[in-house]
Amino acid sequence: MRELLRTNPSERPGDLPTGQTGELTRVPAEGAQGSLEVSGPHSGTSGSAQQGPPKVRSVLDLALRLGELLLASGEAAEDVEAGMLAVVYGHGLVRCDVNVTFTMLTIAYQATLAEPAWTASRGVRRRGSDYTRLAAVHDLVRAISEGEVTLEEAYRRLLEIRRRRQPYPNWLIAGMTALLAGAASVLVGGSWLVLFSACAAALVGNLLASGLAARGLPEFYQYVVAAMPAATAGIALDLAHADVQSSAVITGGLFALLPGRALVAAVQDGLTAFYITSAARLIEVFYIVVGIICGISLVLRAGIAFGIDLNPADNLVTPSRPWLQTLAAAVLGLTFGVVLQVRRRLLGYAVFSAAFAWICDAGLLKAGLTPTIAVAFTSVLLGLGGQLIARRHATSGLPFTIPGLVALLPGSQTYIGVLFIVRGQTGLGAAHLFTAASTGLGLAVGVNLGGELARLILPARPGQVYRIRPGFAVGKPGFANRGRPVTKVWFRR
Repeated sequence: MRELLRTNPSERPGDLPTGQTGELTRVPAEGAQGSLEVSGPHSGTSGSAQQGPPKVRSVLDLALRLGELLLASGEAAEDVEAGMLAVVYGHGLVRCDVNVTFTMLTIAYQATLAEPAWTASRGVRRRGSDYTRLAAVHDLVRAISEGEVTLEEAYRRLLEIRRRRQPYPNWLIAGMTALLAGAASVLVGGSWLVLFSACAAALVGNLLASGLAARGLPEFYQYVVAAMPAATAGIALDLAHADVQSSAVITGGLFALLPGRALVAAVQDGLTAFYITSAARLIEVFYIVVGIICGISLVLRAGIAFGIDLNPADNLVTPSRPWLQTLAAAVLGLTFGVVLQVRRRLLGYAVFSAAFAWICDAGLLKAGLTPTIAVAFTSVLLGLGGQLIARRHATSGLPFTIPGLVALLPGSQTYIGVLFIVRGQTGLGAAHLFTAASTGLGLAVGVNLGGELARLILPARPGQVYRIRPGFAVGKPGFANRGRPVTKVWFRR
């Protein structure tokens, strides 16, 4: 499923195996976001929903609904497109074209070159991080592409996926978010008092952000408010003259808020030529980071106004406690796995991958590598291992790669940069924020490179569809001229 590529219907003969035929089925209305628009030979009439072959309308709608779930769960646009094409090819609709953007999915089917195309579109507005549901969608798409389910059975399983409850209750997710911030504060040198303070601050921030979300405020303001309790806790510890590293509380709160998952998806979309979706996701990441910085800056400025001496130099060196920090990294993987709602049987892998990432990154830093290169190399290993396991089991690679990356997020550099800017040292602050951005970019590129290496090591197995990406060729029979992309798709049975 992962290795499909959009193709031009006019360049593809109908030489692929046809799938099973189906009858018109009732489309489940639960959770529907957006509308289905079908245009065809009778698109000028008001009753276009009743025109044309029932199977075409049902299959296109099924592909859109599954693509919506994939995109809303954070899957890369390339994989969303591949999944939608796998669905339509599995039902025998060969000449299809798919377009994926950040908020809209469009699919078109053309039975013959002489007939108008049937097109359908669907908006994507709700987004979440339920990797258990994501795995179920991948299983359903794989079953459809291999002809294991009929159209009616696919709709039934889709309805079950939508109605399925979350694997973890909300109170557990909130508690794990708080524990994530506490473990991150220990990772950067915090004590037991700092750990409890970071947990309490993250819990308060999560509750405040949830309250704003329930009232319909934009996500930007939710992050502004969610970042304030951690900064307030750090200021409170300084006012109480506690003999602890109060900045670790703020850094722990940043680990719980930084959008590492969205950054990885944005960079992957850019590297695979989905530039519109990549730009939209990068803008989303930008607003989230700016919201976090605004929330922390407001509290830090208030603390400086009350006479708190926040010296950035005190935070440049992190105490070395290898065993305790490795344990904290493992806890980070566990908590982040629960927050992302990874399946229970994969939580052990999340723990191992986060601990491994921290050990590998720390070892590379001691060897003299720069933070960006160390993070990039570590994330390549994580992406490679996660994608190999995912491809072996024909499922999504996100549950195997994203939880392990939380220990590599540039929380310390982000906080130090904000603190320099608040103190009026804008140049130093911008330099540290640039380092944080470079680290995040290295992390995202490394994950993508690891996935590409996994494709070379473990190609598609028989029974799967695989992709040859657009390339440029000169002077070869059957290929386009220089500067024109060449795309092909095969089925391996």
